[in-house]
Amino acid sequence: MTGVLPSRSVAPADPVESGRTSRWRLPFSPWHLVLIPLTFILLVPLLWMLVTSLETEGEANRFPPVLFPESLRFSNYSEAWAAAPFGHFFLNSAAVTGVVLVSNLVVCNLAGYAFARIRFLGRGTLFVTLMATLMVPFQVTMIPVFLIVKWFGDNVWAGLGIDHIGALMLPNLATAFGIFFLRQFFMTVPVELEEAARVDGTSRIGVLVKIILPLSLPALSTLAALTVLTSWNDFLWPLIVITSQDQMTIPLGLSYFQGAHHVKWPLLMAANVMSLLPMLLVFVGAQRYFVQSVASQGLKG
Repeated sequence: MTGVLPSRSVAPADPVESGRTSRWRLPFSPWHLVLIPLTFILLVPLLWMLVTSLETEGEANRFPPVLFPESLRFSNYSEAWAAAPFGHFFLNSAAVTGVVLVSNLVVCNLAGYAFARIRFLGRGTLFVTLMATLMVPFQVTMIPVFLIVKWFGDNVWAGLGIDHIGALMLPNLATAFGIFFLRQFFMTVPVELEEAARVDGTSRIGVLVKIILPLSLPALSTLAALTVLTSWNDFLWPLIVITSQDQMTIPLGLSYFQGAHHVKWPLLMAANVMSLLPMLLVFVGAQRYFVQSVASQGLKG
C-alpha cells in the first residue's frame, strides 16, 4: 500500500521583513550614488568655462571667482569671432579633419580586413610590429616625422610640406589604433557569411563592401568619432609645423587671445566654447554607436 506524504504548509512571509526589504530597495543602481558626484566633478570645468565666457574681464580676473555674473555678456562671442580670423581657422580644421577621417576609414578598413581574413607571409610579425608603435609616445617620433614631412614637401609635393595644412594630414592618414580596432571587430563577424558570398562568385572587395561594412557600422561610427575628436583637438603637431596665420587650425588660433603679460579670459573662453560645439554634437550623435560597438565586441564567442 502506497502511503500518502503529508503536505507541508509554507509559513507566510513575515510582513515586517518584507517591508524592511522593500524599504531599503533603491529605484536605481547603487553605482549611481558614486557616478553622479563624479559626473558633476567632471562637468565643473566646462561650466566654469561657460560662465567665464559670459563675464566681464574684471569679473573673470576677480578673486575669489565670480560664479554668477551680474549681467550675461553674449557680446563676448561676437568679439571673439572678430578678434581673430576664426572662420578661417574653422575651415582649416574642418578640411584637415575631413581628409583625415575619410582616409582613416578607407585605409584602416582595408588593412584591418587584410589582417583579420587574409593569410600572407609575415602577417603575425607585421601586426605585432604595428601594435608596438602604439606604445611609443609622440614626443619620441615627432622629430623623425617632421624630417619625413619636410623631405616629402621638398621632393614630392610642396602642398604637403612644412607650413601647410597638408602637413597636418600626411602623418595621420592612417593610424595603428584604427587598424587594430577594425581588425578586432572583423574577427567577430562569422566567416560563414563571407564563404557563402565567395561561393556565389563575389570578389574579396565585394565581400568587404557588400557584407562586412554594413555589419560594421557601429565600429566604423566609433572610429569616425574618435578620429574627428583627435584631429580637431590636435595642438602639438600643428604647433610644430605651422607658422603662418592662414594655415592655422582652431587650437593654434586660440593663442591669439593670450599675450605675454595679459590674457583676455572672457574672449578666450568664448572661443573655446565655440570650438567645442562641433565636438559636442559629434559626441552626442555617436554615443549610441559607442554602446553598440562595445556590446558587439562583448558578444564574441
